[in-house]
Amino acid sequence: MQIAGNLALLTDLYQLTMVGGYVREGKTNQWANFDYFFRRVPDDGGYCVLAGLEDLIQYIVNLRFTQDDLSYLESLGLFPKEVLDYLESFKFTGDLWAMPEGTVVFPHEPLIRVKAPLPQAQLIETALLNIMNFQTLIATKAARVCWAANGGPVVDFGLRRAHGPNGGLMASRAAYIGGAEGTSNVLAGRLYGIPVRGTHAHSWVESFPSEIEAFRAYVKSYPDTSILLVDTYDTLRSGVPNAIQVAKELKEMGYRLRGIRLDSGDLAYLSKEARKMLDDAGFKDAIIVASSDLDEWLIESLRRQGARVDVWGVGTRLVTSYTTPALGGVYKLTALDEDGKRMVPKIKRSDNPDKITNPGVKKVVRMFDPSGQMRGDVIFLEEERLPRGRSFRAHHPVYPHVYKTYPEDFQMEELLVPIFQKGKLVYKSPPLKEIRDNTLKNLAKLDPAYKRFHNPHVYHVSLSPRLYRVKQMLLKKATEGFLAAK
Repeated sequence: MQIAGNLALLTDLYQLTMVGGYVREGKTNQWANFDYFFRRVPDDGGYCVLAGLEDLIQYIVNLRFTQDDLSYLESLGLFPKEVLDYLESFKFTGDLWAMPEGTVVFPHEPLIRVKAPLPQAQLIETALLNIMNFQTLIATKAARVCWAANGGPVVDFGLRRAHGPNGGLMASRAAYIGGAEGTSNVLAGRLYGIPVRGTHAHSWVESFPSEIEAFRAYVKSYPDTSILLVDTYDTLRSGVPNAIQVAKELKEMGYRLRGIRLDSGDLAYLSKEARKMLDDAGFKDAIIVASSDLDEWLIESLRRQGARVDVWGVGTRLVTSYTTPALGGVYKLTALDEDGKRMVPKIKRSDNPDKITNPGVKKVVRMFDPSGQMRGDVIFLEEERLPRGRSFRAHHPVYPHVYKTYPEDFQMEELLVPIFQKGKLVYKSPPLKEIRDNTLKNLAKLDPAYKRFHNPHVYHVSLSPRLYRVKQMLLKKATEGFLAAK
């Protein structure tokens, strides 16, 4: 559901206990920088589509602790008066930079950068991850499904299988951002302006004495927009012939049947046979909608088999991201104000190279070749001047012998934009249609090699030479300190 009102307690307990500790340790004015990023693309894919920023903005704008919240926290017996007093006057006063929704994004690059007093930056972690991870996951799934459909319209049919009302609304929003052209979710249509779509259920057909009577009754109510579900009894021997008969009757009255829907069986075979029957009867403009546990792999397979489907209704496997039900986005501290003058880079060491963080306050720059295609992203320290108009070498985040050289004629675009500055909202969220258009424009600039479902090409996310040196220096110090402690 749209993020409105106070959700201050939408957090993990340990965020509040850490905030309490920061208060008691006198750290309320110590600034820190946190990055939000993910390490792996869902479904072993090549990219993600960022979504959820508008809801995150509303969460932060409305972030306050009410007296009821404070009374509950007091009842836990964990928070002394000085902590409750701090929470009572809590307000986000920091800076937040983010990539716009609809941006195509990749592992290990900062998608959101939060620079704020340590307790404030800490407290928003859980809600930020909850909002951004889910919507980015579903927007990415939708983009993959739409890619499989190869330009054929995709409609979100998933509300009934979504993870609750809020999950259903956020999924419909994210699916539209990812490229779906409509939704069956009426509340999402009202709240977000998403075009709403729908047909009818098997129960409609079963509620009449015969299938053809059910079809006649439906088109009587909706003569201009009827799509008839033809698989209640027998698709080819009953459903499609009855739909054709009703289409003929509609035509005599000056209307036309919009189409039919297939919801079971061999969709490749049935769609081809149904298309032939409709065409032979003179209804070449009647569309065929397919549903029934569709996802990107099944749609791709059906298209390869020559399925004659015009619109894909995708439900469960879209709104739950059925094959990869979570995006592992994380929120890590990367710099800390230790002397009141400057942010000192911090690093998380790990035996798993994938879990070693990139230190410092950073910016992300996208590199475009002369044709406008995306060719890689480079992470720079915030204060670095960009090497515009000259070639430069960028380093692999982990392996010292792997690097990429960008020629001088490549164009650069900084991806992080200011959202909050000193606690003030300075960004206006665009209409959802513009966000969806941004997704489509981004994807058009991404080579198909990164979009394929099997062994996609790995998009380069690299470190500037200076950031790479800082990372190696901090790793060396952290390792030496670890060994000395042993």
